[in-house]
Amino acid sequence: MSQHFLLSASARTLSLARVMRMSDDEAFETFATLRWADTDGEPMCGKCGCTEVYKFRARHLFKCSACVVQFTVTSGTIFASRKMPLRDILAAIAIFVNGAKGHSALQLSRDLDCQYKTAFVLLHKLREALTAEQEGSLDGTVEIDGAYFGGYVKPANYKDHRVDRRTAIAQTGKRQVVVVMRERDGQTVTHVAKSEGAAVPHIMSKIAANSIIHADEATSWDRLDVRYAMARINHSQCYSDGNACTNMAESFFSRLRRAEQGTHHHIAGRYLHLYAGEMGWRENSRRLSNGEQFIAATGAALAHPISRQWKGYWNRAA
Repeated sequence: MSQHFLLSASARTLSLARVMRMSDDEAFETFATLRWADTDGEPMCGKCGCTEVYKFRARHLFKCSACVVQFTVTSGTIFASRKMPLRDILAAIAIFVNGAKGHSALQLSRDLDCQYKTAFVLLHKLREALTAEQEGSLDGTVEIDGAYFGGYVKPANYKDHRVDRRTAIAQTGKRQVVVVMRERDGQTVTHVAKSEGAAVPHIMSKIAANSIIHADEATSWDRLDVRYAMARINHSQCYSDGNACTNMAESFFSRLRRAEQGTHHHIAGRYLHLYAGEMGWRENSRRLSNGEQFIAATGAALAHPISRQWKGYWNRAA
């Protein structure tokens, strides 16, 4: 029997110990190589694009000769205004990509010996950058499915006092649906909405008109029949009938549920789209080695602009 890819040596190309042993200069060179890949790690002004810059000898600071703007390797990226050393940020990314079902902020704060707030914001910055990678449209054969998260109602102690938690009257108003669109042998794209029906316009904007969509028999997907060739599966009868199947979409929810229940224990509704985006990225990169995932995640973070949601998050009055 052949060995699973994740158990093979080719899946392990990143050593956390090696990252932690990096000097400040080595960590900077790693950031510079990924940030300015087009210029082989040579600094380039993020404002005007000029490559003629002055380098300060005392520290890793640069000044553009054209627009006279001073900048660092993280200026204009999601890590702008950082206080954490570059080596610790690289270590955090390495720990993050190694978590098959995610990594909690509490555990990261213990791993790096930093405040919980620091780890919380850093992980959400990474999730924001990875979620932004879900661009472009899907085509070919695409599986779609939805799963509800949040709005949990604790069962009453006595059976006679319990209510059907699936009914609308038993909801708290916090329940949201995560809709996944998974391309066969392609990428995974997620979206968060109040209901499956509310997600239909977004699905139409993401999936090309000539695609074949596999879905269950929920009435929410009936509106897609006018635009797409649909293959529907009745899950009360079977999971796959040879013509239609949504098993790949449902496997995504297995990963997201395990992350919620086993790693994070609770996901706030306002951040659900970030956790869903993270799990979509993990699905898309599951066949890459952890070293390739590390480079991809770091590159995505350095290509992402300053976060308007997370910059100065803990300093806000609200």
